[in-house]
Amino acid sequence: MDRYQIILAYDGTHFLGSQRQAVSRTVQGELEKALRKLGWIEQTVYLAGRTDTGTHASGQVGAFDLDWRHGLDELHKALNAHLPQDMSVREIKVADNAFHPRFDASSRRYRYRLFCTCVRDPLRERYAWRVWPAVNELTPLAALWPGTHDFTAFGTPPRTEGSTVRTVLSADWHNHGDEWTFNIQADAFLYRMVRRLVYVQVAVGQGRLLEETLVRALENTPGSSREVRKDAQERIPANLAPASGLTLVEVLYDNLV
Repeated sequence: MDRYQIILAYDGTHFLGSQRQAVSRTVQGELEKALRKLGWIEQTVYLAGRTDTGTHASGQVGAFDLDWRHGLDELHKALNAHLPQDMSVREIKVADNAFHPRFDASSRRYRYRLFCTCVRDPLRERYAWRVWPAVNELTPLAALWPGTHDFTAFGTPPRTEGSTVRTVLSADWHNHGDEWTFNIQADAFLYRMVRRLVYVQVAVGQGRLLEETLVRALENTPGSSREVRKDAQERIPANLAPASGLTLVEVLYDNLV
C-alpha cells in the first residue's frame, strides 16, 4: 500500500466547505466517495487545510493510502472519472508514507478577487466580490501585513485558547480595470482571516475605516500599548468578505514538494 499526494482544484460554490460532514456535500466527502469506487478501505483522506463554504481551490493538497496495482496515470484518470464535475485532481504522485499535507506544510497562499461596479454581474460574482461604492487605492495597505503579528482582531484560532500569532510572508494588491486581486502567503492562517483582512481593507478604501486602526490592532506595532491595541481591535468590523472571492492557490512544503 502506498501513500499518494494529490493537488485538488474545485469550485466551492456548491460545497459546504472542505471538511467531511455527516449529511452535507463537502470536498473531502466527494473525494472519499470516489476513492471507495477504486477499492479504498481506509477511514479518512487528509487535506492541507479547511476551506469555508463557497471557497474555491486551485491548489488544495490531499493525501490518502491506497493499494493500487496500476500506474499513476491510470489512477489519475480513474479518480477524475469518479469525481463530480466541480472538482478534479490536477496532479498526483507517490509520497513518503509519513507525509501529512496539513502538518508538513510550511506555508499557504490565498488569492482574493473583487471588482467595483454598481450593476450586478452574475458571471463574475460566482468567483469575486462585487464592491460598491468603488474603493480608492488599496495597494499600500498590503504592506501592513508581512511579518509576525498577533491577528486577534482578524480571525479565530483553530483551537480554543490557541495562539493568534501568525507570520505573513508576503502580501500584495494588483489592480486591472475595475478588478482588484489580493495575494497573501503565511505560515498559517486563522479561521476566516483572509476574508476579514480583505473586508477591512475595502472598508479603508471606501473611507469607512481608518488605516491607523488596522495598524494599532497589530500587536507588535512600535509604541502601541496593550490598552491602545485592545481599543483598536474592538473597532475592527466583524464582517467578512464573501467566500466566493477566495481561492486557496498553493500549499508549500520544505524539501517535499
